[in-house]
Amino acid sequence: MKKTLLSLFFLFFCLGVANAQIKSPEAFLGYPLGSRFTPHTQIIAYFKYLAAENQQIRLIDYGKTYEHRELMVAVISSKENMDRLDEIRKNNLALSRAGDPIGNDKQPAILWLSYNVHGNEASSSETSMKVLYTLASGTVAQTSDWLKNTVVVIDPCLNPDGRERFVNYFTSVSGAQPNANPDAREHSEPWPRGRVNHYYFDLNRDWAWQSQIETRQRLALYHQWMPEVHVDFHEQGYNNPYYFAPAAEPVHQDITPFQREFQVIAGKNNAKYFDENGWQYFTKERFDLLYPSYGDTYPLYNGAIGMTYEQGGIGAGLAVVTASGDTLTLANRINHHYTTSMATLETVSNYSAKLVTEFKQYFKQAMTSSPGQYKTYVVKADNLSRLKKMADLLTANHIDYAFGGEKTLSGLSFQSKKTVSFKLGRNDLVINMKQPAAVLADVLFEPQTKVTDSNTYDITAWALPYAYGLNAYACKESVSGAFSKIEEENGNPVTALKPYAWILPWNGLEDARVLIALQRANVKVRMAEQGFTTGGKVYVEGSLLVYRLENEGINKDITAKIAVVSKEFNTTFTSISTGYVEKGKDFGSTVYPVIPAPKVTLVSGDHVSAQAVGEVWHFFEQELHYPLNIIPERNLGYLDLSTTTVLILPDGEYMRNNIEKLEDWINRGGKVILMEDAISSVIGIKPFDIKKKEFSLPTDSGNVSRMYREKDHDNLADAIPGAIYKVSLDKSHPLTLALGDFYYTLKTDDKIYEPLKAGWNVGMLKSNAYVAGVVGKNIQKKLSSGLIFGVQPAQRGNIIYFSGDVLFRSFWESGKQLFTNALFLIN
Repeated sequence: MKKTLLSLFFLFFCLGVANAQIKSPEAFLGYPLGSRFTPHTQIIAYFKYLAAENQQIRLIDYGKTYEHRELMVAVISSKENMDRLDEIRKNNLALSRAGDPIGNDKQPAILWLSYNVHGNEASSSETSMKVLYTLASGTVAQTSDWLKNTVVVIDPCLNPDGRERFVNYFTSVSGAQPNANPDAREHSEPWPRGRVNHYYFDLNRDWAWQSQIETRQRLALYHQWMPEVHVDFHEQGYNNPYYFAPAAEPVHQDITPFQREFQVIAGKNNAKYFDENGWQYFTKERFDLLYPSYGDTYPLYNGAIGMTYEQGGIGAGLAVVTASGDTLTLANRINHHYTTSMATLETVSNYSAKLVTEFKQYFKQAMTSSPGQYKTYVVKADNLSRLKKMADLLTANHIDYAFGGEKTLSGLSFQSKKTVSFKLGRNDLVINMKQPAAVLADVLFEPQTKVTDSNTYDITAWALPYAYGLNAYACKESVSGAFSKIEEENGNPVTALKPYAWILPWNGLEDARVLIALQRANVKVRMAEQGFTTGGKVYVEGSLLVYRLENEGINKDITAKIAVVSKEFNTTFTSISTGYVEKGKDFGSTVYPVIPAPKVTLVSGDHVSAQAVGEVWHFFEQELHYPLNIIPERNLGYLDLSTTTVLILPDGEYMRNNIEKLEDWINRGGKVILMEDAISSVIGIKPFDIKKKEFSLPTDSGNVSRMYREKDHDNLADAIPGAIYKVSLDKSHPLTLALGDFYYTLKTDDKIYEPLKAGWNVGMLKSNAYVAGVVGKNIQKKLSSGLIFGVQPAQRGNIIYFSGDVLFRSFWESGKQLFTNALFLIN
């Protein structure tokens, strides 16, 4: 017995010595934390070092960024928990699918700490090293007890590309000593700044949409663990004190009482330590829980306790003098984030059993009672291309769905907002709310989100049927789909030995990719501006045609090329043997113009929204796979039609002298696409024929009735944080092909324009166009009618006006169709 005790004592002594010998971040890096910003490679190297030195750390590599930087998490817990870590993970997954755990019933809570989602909010990645070192070294006595009840997942940097952009800039302009003067250049980042990722996307608004590679890879790992608590570490302006939960209103109605209660519990424990140090903080302000794609709300809608922590620090560098006259250092910021990290771990450990119990109950409740008033959502298969994209998004979010059946149902129409009867079609998408992911599904589909406070931090409407431009119904009846997959149309195989032409559809991005492949193969493609009937089959306007004879002069074996493209894209070309049609215009008519391959240039720079540039850039490279030339605004006077036939001006405030240089290029045949505020920059400049719609505020508007205590809130009459409006379309115009009668636009401003006097008013707001979201009474009046989309011919060129972000965060799928039509079909 004595020998056993001595052996155990010796073992613990050796472990203590080994832990004591683990290098701190300062010893490993060669400088004190907070004295400089650490490159991402060094952060990863330190995590790997700690994992090699401590067997209670497991590293999981979950992918790479667009710029090929490593993405990883570290998992740490007690030795007992780490020995059965996979069992713990699987048990947690079973709970999240409304099942029961297997094996050992002692289930610890899982705490996931996410650092540095915004690259220039750089203190939190520094903090992650200190947190992991503390847990690995045992230098804080209580941590060993906390880890018995908790598995901790640490992601040191969600956005390495943005962080490195910031760190490289700061390092290049900082001196031997930090300059705390807020006017110094080290406190003013250049465009596009480090906040965003490679494609200038805000990764903290991408959780649900998963448009970016970092998000997709992280969410795949997240759904393998499904933590009970997730904390997202941020920074805000450096004149602000620290923020932690509980959150501000509005809080979504589907967030449970316990989720709200635990935010208070965690907040009070954080406050205890901040009070001891005399540090300033605030809660229940500014940061709400509504928009579903944040690092706090997405976990909340997946059964966890999601929380955002915000340290003052954006633009602070290593040190800055704040408005109060104090000097805020990077070391200060690290200490604050470290304190909330450890305090939250303490709270989670103390409440681990309750957290696991509530987590289990959350998903059992989802299986027995729908979170909202609707038990089923049905999305009509009006456009299979976009329906498949929606199904892919649901799969990525672990939302269950099925297809079709033979039923007549009653439901609230998303289009008319009336309860009507409708038939369930074979390929209609059916989302039954009796499922573990019911809350997330309800949040993503609810026709009108209930908002208790208009002072929101982001958009207030996002329902997927509107974003995808698909008719849908919300049913109070529980309906199950009959099929697991879509029934694909077989089409007609290429059978004619010597076809007159081949026809292919124009319904979605995959058809645009087929067009691009044909043009790259030097195949001439035409578009049907009007519908026609041939061989007893009706073809709608927008159908693409390849004439055999006109292509044989360039491609001797055009039939073989068509077969290659058909196989590559798994699409069927319909062959026809005659140019004579039964209805419509014969194929020799001018209503079948050739589609030229566009040579596209995008403008970027200081006066342009980085987000807007990134949305276009990402769309071209990651979805269309089409070449894009990006130039600074100052080069607008040097456009040449031999290298640029399409110019895209994204949201921005352009200099008048640069815009004036475009007239000759447009008149000679150039096409310019103006997006959002770019339209305001061209008003009153030739050849742009567009005018803002004037609007006079009522005499009793403004701040007359506001109280001073409301000074930090938006004026409700002029608020439009993000609302959906129904745009009436000219279905005969090529810009609207494959979109139907209406387009649902997300309006985040009050800008609207007068109808064009010379041109095509393709998309108009009419009376009762409002659909969903928060809109103040003054904005409602202004947006009662006016132009949203227009096409203006200018001699041999064209000008396309998009008032609204048609590529919004890359999840507004119907907008991608509109943008693609503008790119290829307007000539």
